[in-house]
Amino acid sequence: MHLTDTGSGTPVVLLHAFPLDSRMWDPVREELSAVVRLITPDLRGFGRTPAGDAEPSVETLGQDVVALLDELGLDRAVVGGCSMGGYCAMAALRAAPQRVSGLLLIDTKATADTEEAAANRLKVADRAEAEGTAPWLADTMLPMLLADQAYAGTVRELMEAQSPAAVAWAQRAMASRMDSRDTLRSGGVDTLVVHGSLDKLMPVPVAQELAELTGGELRLLPDTGHLPPIESPAAFLGAVTPWLAKR
Repeated sequence: MHLTDTGSGTPVVLLHAFPLDSRMWDPVREELSAVVRLITPDLRGFGRTPAGDAEPSVETLGQDVVALLDELGLDRAVVGGCSMGGYCAMAALRAAPQRVSGLLLIDTKATADTEEAAANRLKVADRAEAEGTAPWLADTMLPMLLADQAYAGTVRELMEAQSPAAVAWAQRAMASRMDSRDTLRSGGVDTLVVHGSLDKLMPVPVAQELAELTGGELRLLPDTGHLPPIESPAAFLGAVTPWLAKR
């Protein structure tokens, strides 16, 4: 698994959103690395991490996170993620709760897909394999991902750098993912929920549910969509850095 590992102190693993890679954390990397040891992997198939031959499963991605902790010799870490990365963080908690010292959940949700949402993901997976992803995937997703389209070029570049095979694999994995509400209820893990107030993909009530399930703190970021580290890095750091500094 390709990763960037910077800073020192409490280890924090941050997992990227779909269909991006670990470069989504670049706008906040330097500041976070001044407070914690920041570990940002590319999930399998994305960025510079090989896809492997596992069947599509978010549980596999969660196990990859645990294997990463083993590889780095870390007994425990704060694990966080944005959107798909949040699903992976919850799967890691399910796989090895004793290894997760805190959860940072960013514009993500605990529920599984509805039948309609899962069917739409499978259609996207099939189309990605048949046609590739440029330009239609970004054309479709960008209006939902960003409140401010000034960042569309940056996000499009990240999206179109990913392989169609990775996009298809991840969509199938997310379509079949487990409901994580019981995992969060029983996890007993200190949690921070950070959410863009203008997120069109995942409205604010899903973040409120995460906070209720975990007993965690909810920080809403004004004028922000689905990708706060890219769209509102200063507000994101203002919400996250004090919490991480206490870990």
